[in-house]
Amino acid sequence: MHTIDLAYVGRGLHEELAAYIADQQDFYTDEGVHVALRDGCTWDDERLRRCATIGLGRALLSRLANGTPWVALSVNTHRPLFWFLARPGLTSLSDLAGRRLAVHAPHTAPGVFARIVLQKAGLDPDRDLQTVVRSPGDYGMDLRHLADGSIDAAYVGSTMAPEAVAAEHGWNVLAWVGDHFRIPTVGVAVDPTFISPDAPAVRAVVRAHRRALRVIHDDPDTTVRHMQTFLGGQTAQEARAHYDTFIAPYFTTDGQADLTVGDEAIAAVAAERGVAAGVTAAEFYRTGTTTP
Repeated sequence: MHTIDLAYVGRGLHEELAAYIADQQDFYTDEGVHVALRDGCTWDDERLRRCATIGLGRALLSRLANGTPWVALSVNTHRPLFWFLARPGLTSLSDLAGRRLAVHAPHTAPGVFARIVLQKAGLDPDRDLQTVVRSPGDYGMDLRHLADGSIDAAYVGSTMAPEAVAAEHGWNVLAWVGDHFRIPTVGVAVDPTFISPDAPAVRAVVRAHRRALRVIHDDPDTTVRHMQTFLGGQTAQEARAHYDTFIAPYFTTDGQADLTVGDEAIAAVAAERGVAAGVTAAEFYRTGTTTP
């Protein structure tokens, strides 16, 4: 049996769902690969590039900024699972002007996505908002700070179902990033300096993840059962509503990237980071070249 380290660099359904299903359904074993799932959230880029990674956004940023030759071999979705959650009285992104927003750092992939969406809403993230930068996590502290009023809004990820949390507390979901910015994101990527995209272990992981994507589309009950591992604070009905709204319509069925969306996203990310868009979508997202 082949072996490989696979690192996630964020937490929640966005980052982990396909890999979690592949593991829980024994798809890795079926495909002849032993996968060690590694928590790479705090790893530096040099350590990360010695593993396969789920975090395509971080891999793309590394390629644009540093020339690290990451390539993506499978894509789970083109709609990032991040939301702007706000206290009562705020009903749109424009209402965040002058407010306190907890958000990821601007050099991270989620932070870049947030800045792009805020700018589309006419806000300068550096001048129009009071940003409280914090590391990715389970966002539990953000919810406490929203409740006590020390922040007005939070940019949260998929360790929760934000629409259910908002309903419980009387808060508002101002925007879902996936409605405003699309990018082929989360899946499987490798740095060919250390791991060949054609290595048997890599090909096996890609096959397993594509099987997991089929489960997401073909077996809602199994998918929602696995989702509840991540959405422990929500009921089965709330998890199913989250699946129906954000997962089933937008996760890919085959791991393929939309290269038109990819080129537009690369240009937007490069512009936000102030670097050249030195790679095309076809060069970075090689999802059609890794044969099962």
